[in-house]
Amino acid sequence: MIHFTCDIITRFFFPSTLTLILHEKIYNLLLLRYNKDMITILSQNEDYIVCIKPIGISSEQSGMVSLLSAQENCQVFPVHRLDQAVGGVMVYAKTPKAATYLSNYLLEKEYLAVTKAGDLPLEGELRDYLYHDKRTNKSFAVKSERKNAREARLTYRILETKDELSLVKVRLQTGRTHQIRVQFASRKMPLYGDGKYGSRHKGNIALWSYHLKFSDPSDGTIKEFEVLPDRSLEPFVRFSSL
Repeated sequence: MIHFTCDIITRFFFPSTLTLILHEKIYNLLLLRYNKDMITILSQNEDYIVCIKPIGISSEQSGMVSLLSAQENCQVFPVHRLDQAVGGVMVYAKTPKAATYLSNYLLEKEYLAVTKAGDLPLEGELRDYLYHDKRTNKSFAVKSERKNAREARLTYRILETKDELSLVKVRLQTGRTHQIRVQFASRKMPLYGDGKYGSRHKGNIALWSYHLKFSDPSDGTIKEFEVLPDRSLEPFVRFSSL
């Protein structure tokens, strides 16, 4: 099996700068051609697909939706999203009706993040108003409610601190653009590898969607899925509590 990376594809197939959309579409076609069944499926039925989104692939139409549709030979509809630089457990719907249902009954989304060690209590809740600048695709925490700023809430628990880094379990109460990244960065605890929000560490953003809980559209039963990040990944490898 041949494994392409974005860097290899860029150097061999893109000698000059092309549009990001074209780059991503051709990249995904190459991934499908040479990496059959590249997306790990955890569970599926007539209503949904639960899978692991690879780091570096868009969770939306140009990425996971088209890849899953081609891999599983079915229609796929997004229910929630993850930043392109983030991997982990996701659920997609197979029908518009299931997508609407799952959007309303996605009960828990939990993440593991590695942040710069800071002064927050070991556990608690973070509340902010976040403003998203679409021009720069960057979000900002603002002190009070204002036009186009939306409330953002999450709860967290610091599991371990080592080498001036903290492993943090995060449960989202709302789903704002870059929410986890911004809320911790605004408290001088940027996520490892997140240069956009102040990290000085190089590498992938240390954020992983590890736990998902939702109600099955067909019968209302509760479904839960949990997958920890690869222990060989830096900086998760540093922590013994995983």
